[in-house]
Amino acid sequence: MNYYVLLALIATLGTWFLTALGAATVVFFKEQNKTILNIMLGFASGVMIAASFWSLLQPAIEQAHEQSDLPAYVVATIGFLAGAIFMWASDKAVVFARNKADNSQSPKNAQIQRIVMLVLSITLHNIPEGLAVGVAFASLQNGTATAESLAGAVSVAVGIGLQNFPEGAAVSLPLKREGFSRKKSFLFGQASGMVEPIAGIAGALLVVHVKTLLPYALSFAAGAMILVAVHELIPECQRNQGTQPYSATMGIVLGFAVMMLLDVMLG
Repeated sequence: MNYYVLLALIATLGTWFLTALGAATVVFFKEQNKTILNIMLGFASGVMIAASFWSLLQPAIEQAHEQSDLPAYVVATIGFLAGAIFMWASDKAVVFARNKADNSQSPKNAQIQRIVMLVLSITLHNIPEGLAVGVAFASLQNGTATAESLAGAVSVAVGIGLQNFPEGAAVSLPLKREGFSRKKSFLFGQASGMVEPIAGIAGALLVVHVKTLLPYALSFAAGAMILVAVHELIPECQRNQGTQPYSATMGIVLGFAVMMLLDVMLG
């Protein structure tokens, strides 16, 4: 196996592990600590937004200058919009299927379909996230694997892994409320993240063997990450703020600042 594909596999196994860790909260806790969850979601969104530029879009533009006949800004824009549209279409498909489940006449069938849709929605989100990690690590092969570029790839994996933790809990805890045992709730919760190593390897192999796709793949991953951060993580972390309305906001700022500091310092 190619060395960089192996790195992508290890990184996506790490993001899956954090999904499993989040799902494991169903074993130890009846409910999530909302303040900690909001800060974690905010931090993850800040990391993902910063990583989308410094670790994905900026390298995509640099690679497009070297490899593409099209202007670099055109390549980056096409890839970015394609990533965002892919995530939007995935969400639409899940919402459509979920609405059909809600209209089911049988309560038992409706419950089963709600569970399937819950797991499917998280799984769909994990596909482009796994691709983002795989592409980030595979891109190291196309240049010098400096501390800066390696840190950028690691930061993408860390940002995605951090937001996978609450996603795992977001699957396992509702399943427990639906009457599933803690064990089954955990198993379904961690299973939603198992697609990431598969998607990570696929993305890495594609970039390794078809190098001209690299700038498109990098910007595609950036578009997907920005949509997830802006459409899902930021609104979610701003819920139920209570007496600490700035806790999640400062998590976003801190996550962005940490990511920016690492990239600029190592650059």
